[in-house]
This record gives sequence, C-alpha cells and structure tokens, in this order.
Amino acid sequence: MSATEMPRQLVTSLVEDAVTAPSMHNAQPWRFVHRTGDGTVELHGDPARTMPHGDPDRRALHLGCGAALFNLRVAVAHRGLHADTRLLPSPADPWHLADLRLRTIGAQDDDLKAFHPALRRRHTNRFPFSEERIPSEVTGGLCAAALLEGCRLVVPGTWHTDTVLDLVHDSEMFEAANAAVRTEIATWTRTGAADEGAETEGIPSYAFGPRQYDVTSPVREFDSPRRTSDRVSAVFEKRPQIVLLGTAEDTPEEWLKAGQAMQRVLLQATLDGLSASLVSQPLEWPELRSIARDPTSAMGFVQMVLRLGYGPECRATPRRPVSDVLTFV
Repeated sequence: MSATEMPRQLVTSLVEDAVTAPSMHNAQPWRFVHRTGDGTVELHGDPARTMPHGDPDRRALHLGCGAALFNLRVAVAHRGLHADTRLLPSPADPWHLADLRLRTIGAQDDDLKAFHPALRRRHTNRFPFSEERIPSEVTGGLCAAALLEGCRLVVPGTWHTDTVLDLVHDSEMFEAANAAVRTEIATWTRTGAADEGAETEGIPSYAFGPRQYDVTSPVREFDSPRRTSDRVSAVFEKRPQIVLLGTAEDTPEEWLKAGQAMQRVLLQATLDGLSASLVSQPLEWPELRSIARDPTSAMGFVQMVLRLGYGPECRATPRRPVSDVLTFV
C-alpha cells in the first residue's frame, strides 16, 4: 500500500483519533483535508469556530489544532505508518496550519505508539483533586515530554504558584465585568436549554464539575449565572498543583508547537495516572498573561497553565462526527 492508496476508512480512523484533542471551550476549531493524490492530510483552522473576544489573535485555536496534530501523529504511529509533518506550509493562507504526509516506509515514531491508549482516556477534569503531591520523577517526565516538542514545562515554586492563582482570580473579575466575553462563553456551554448549540460541541453541564464550596482551585466556573440548579458543591484541593507550558517566541508556529507539547504532556500525565484541567483564564487577558511567567525563567511566553493531580474518573466531552471535519479531494 503506497501513500496514494491510503483507504478512506484508514484516514477516517486517523482523524477520529485526532479529534479527541482538547480545545478552548471544546469548540473543536479544526478541519482536515485528505489529498488522495499524494497521501497528505492537511490541517486547517476553522474560521467559523473562532472566539473574537476570548481569543482575538487565535492563539488558543492554534493550541487546540496543535493538540489535534499530535494526536494524528500518535494515530499514524499506532498503525505502523510514517508521517512527515510540516507546519504552516502555505504562507499566503494563515488558516492552513500543517501538512502531514503519510508513508508506509521510513523510520517510524515508535515512542508515539505508547500514547495511543491514552487518547480516549484523557479528559479535562474539573472535579476536586486529592492533596496527594505528585512525585518529582513524574513531573520530571512531563518536563522531558514538553522538551521533545521544543517547549518548556516549568513546575513553579510557592511564590510563583501563588502569583498565578491570584491572576486566575483577577481574570475572573475581568470576565465578570465584560459582557461580550460572558456571552461568548455562554454560546459554548450546554445546559439542555432549547436555544443552545449542537450537543456535539461545547461544554456540557456534566463536565462543569461541582461548584467550589471554598474557592481554592483554579477551575473555571462555566455555569454563571447559575443555570444548572442540580449542581452540588464540593471542597477542592487547598494546595493546587500547577505547571506552566511555554515557548521562547510567541508566533503561530510556536503556538502549534506548544499545542503538540501540551497534548504530549497531557497524554503522558494520563498514562501516569494523573488528572488534568487547562487553566487558560489569565492567559486570555494580555495584561495578566505577561505577569504569569517567572521573570527569572528562560521561558519567554506562557502558552498554557495545567492543573494536575489525582482526581476521580470523569466523562468525555462530545466530539463532532468526523464527516463534519474531514474532506477528501
């Protein structure tokens, strides 16, 4: 089987794995095109799934698409194939984010195969985590995973952690004062009301997690104003464990690298028995994002904050059918 003979069923299964990636508010801002003539799978951002208020420069869109690209690489390796990846292959088209050319011969990415079982086990977890500390050898492995994708993962010290957590609370106040941002978030939440969007996208109420009895953890509150009456309250961890993922530069190519690094870290964390949630709130406000980095660190720009710990099992959020995101040409 040559690259030009990749069956549609195979390509479809690859994309089914790719779209298990996380994205801001589960908007799933990706489109895939399979060029059957040369065996290339193109990854495009979807202009219809942007967030002009929460993500005006489309940085978060690139992160989500980068995560989907990493999943695609894992799926390719799992099936014994090889892929050559090229980021931003069409300078004139900023929505064309990557090309992945499939081949049946060549050096395989054996290290990526191990991540495949975690693709459907990884879920964003907004439930309380235990106070159990993560061993340093585990966080060290996560830092190494980020380096493999050309990014840095930093485990902040006490003062830096406190600073980031304070920025999360600041971002909540910014959000509360901005009606446009609140409206945008509401369009991507699903509580069962008749006027909401499709059930295959956005964040369903079961993924909100419980309300925090005493707000200590940087978990985003999507149910505001309180529209879900049956949500319980719970005590969250008092000493949240976070890590910061960053890059040297702040360009679309670096954002795509960061998305791949984020997903590698999340999948490794899943294999290590950890739960995780994304803490993007302070990074959505330029005046707060610049403060999030440690000025003594070599990290130039913080791209994502991850909350890690040992938490309960939780349900996956829905995904759009592959037929909605994959085109054959």
